[in-house]
Amino acid sequence: MSDDNLRLLILGAHPDDAEYHAGGLATKYRRQGHAVRMVSLTDGSAGHHQMRGQDLIERRRREAASAAALIGAESEVWNYRDGFLQPGIDVRLDVIREIRRFQPDLVLTHRPCDYHPDHRAVGQLVQDASYMVTVPSIAPEVPCLSRDPVVGYLPDRFTVPRPLRADVIVEVGNDLETLVNMLACHESQFFEWLPFNQGITHEVPVEVTARREWLRESFAHHLRSLTNRFRADIIAYHGPQRGEAIEFAEVFEVSEYAAPLDDTARARLFPFVN
Repeated sequence: MSDDNLRLLILGAHPDDAEYHAGGLATKYRRQGHAVRMVSLTDGSAGHHQMRGQDLIERRRREAASAAALIGAESEVWNYRDGFLQPGIDVRLDVIREIRRFQPDLVLTHRPCDYHPDHRAVGQLVQDASYMVTVPSIAPEVPCLSRDPVVGYLPDRFTVPRPLRADVIVEVGNDLETLVNMLACHESQFFEWLPFNQGITHEVPVEVTARREWLRESFAHHLRSLTNRFRADIIAYHGPQRGEAIEFAEVFEVSEYAAPLDDTARARLFPFVN
């Protein structure tokens, strides 16, 4: 953990989760020369209606690597089976080792309350690993950390047991095109599987440019809806004039199970939020 060169680790359940929920923040980190690593704990093997097995796994690994390469980030897709992830000891130890090896200043992951069992499992795994990364006798083959990183939760829309708290709001309007380009690398998801799953396959254009513009409009609608949901928080932080003008933002909650986000940590980890 360095005061000058920051390290952002995003632990998602699936190969496209990091970009979809925190691609703007990742882009800002890389633009300032900081290290970004995006890890999918599952192999993505359940994320298609036609492809199966190793062919899909390899395709999703290539897509994740291509998306990360656009901003110069690291990418890794683990071998745990998509749709079958459990917050057990073996995976917890892998998460502890990952955090120790990368030595992040900031970790982002899913909340333990989410619609997808894999998302819930990853959130629980990171929560369970948060303190243990400082315990020398746990996974002793990797040196323990002297202190926890700050851990934040990726945005979601769920309200039970409670809604996401907007602890950090990052304006990402200037990063929208990069975000869409990253998502477009995940062709199997945003042009095939998710449209099938949502019953809108007929809406996806065939021509590449039109298809990319369709994705842009779809993701902009998603991001605009997220931003409007937290409009009152944005206005409270930025004031009415600027708060009303922000069209696209990413929102994160800080976990109470790891290092606190005090004023010093906030200024260091989010220097572009002012």
